[in-house]
This record gives sequence, structure tokens and C-alpha cells, in this order.
Amino acid sequence: MRLDKYLKVSRLIKRRTVANDACDAGRVLINEKPAKASAQVKAGDIIEIQFGGKNVKVEVLDVKETVKKDEAESMYRYL
Repeated sequence: MRLDKYLKVSRLIKRRTVANDACDAGRVLINEKPAKASAQVKAGDIIEIQFGGKNVKVEVLDVKETVKKDEAESMYRYL
């Protein structure tokens, strides 16, 4: 699954366009490397997102095309 879509489906970022902008600005890392919005995400990847002065680091546990709001947190684990 594309990184921008994963960030939206997992609800780490609310909108896909915002996820695209964050990737273009170099604020999203996969396994400690800057990632484009089109990068493929798989289980076991470590995603780090820089929100202003705050960093969010998660491990991808599952990749699903669609998920309900209350199940979204089961797709990743905070590190």
C-alpha cells in the first residue's frame, strides 16, 4: 500500500493530501530514510512523522485497504 494512503487509513494523518505534503517536505521517514508518498508500506516497517516540534514513531503491524475508526489503532504500535 502507498505510504500516503496508509497514513490516511490508519488515521495517523487525517487527509491524504496532508500526508502527501508531509512526504514532499521530507517530514516522513520509513526505516530512518526519507520516503515519498508513493513508497510501499509493509508490516514491520518503522514510520516516523515529524509534526512541528513533535515526532511520532510507529511500527506497522498490519496493512488493510479499509478499516473502521475504532480498529485503526490496531494497524500500528507506538514506539
